[in-house]
Amino acid sequence: MAELIAHPGPGGGLPAPEPIETAGCTLDLFDLGPVAAIQPWPGRTAAADAALKARGLGFPEPGRSLEVADTRILWAGRETAFLIGTPPPGLSEAAVTDLTDGWAGIRLSGAPAPELLARLVPVDLRPAACPEGTALRTLLGHVPALILRRGGWFEIMVPRSYLATAWQELVSALRRLAARQAATA
Repeated sequence: MAELIAHPGPGGGLPAPEPIETAGCTLDLFDLGPVAAIQPWPGRTAAADAALKARGLGFPEPGRSLEVADTRILWAGRETAFLIGTPPPGLSEAAVTDLTDGWAGIRLSGAPAPELLARLVPVDLRPAACPEGTALRTLLGHVPALILRRGGWFEIMVPRSYLATAWQELVSALRRLAARQAATA
């Protein structure tokens, strides 16, 4: 019989990287809290939306997110939303899967953040194209990611097994951005 071994930290036993501040950006890890996938049963999306609205949220439109206090629900794909920050509710209208141990969060802030991410993602993240509350399922380099524009920063959620790779991709892009800024100064 296989035994599971708990690993501390967001990197599956790897030490958590220190926050990085350079080129007008700050890159750091953050705790997502509880994460649950909500996938309405076929034909039950409206009922799932009503059940979530009774809890103060609702099922988000494609590409959007909803937020109440420290709880967020964001579009994560076709007929899928991620509930973040609160334990998952029991919903008879949907499959609810606890994903807390499977996802990690990276926060990127600063005015050059859209320029930095433009080096890694195939979507336009400038404020006009990606206003606050936008949730995108995309790739960060070759890492699957869910990106939420929230206030003056981006929350980048990646499968925990890809955290070290995603972090390295972001650090590398941040170094290139800093070098470019230094060369043009």
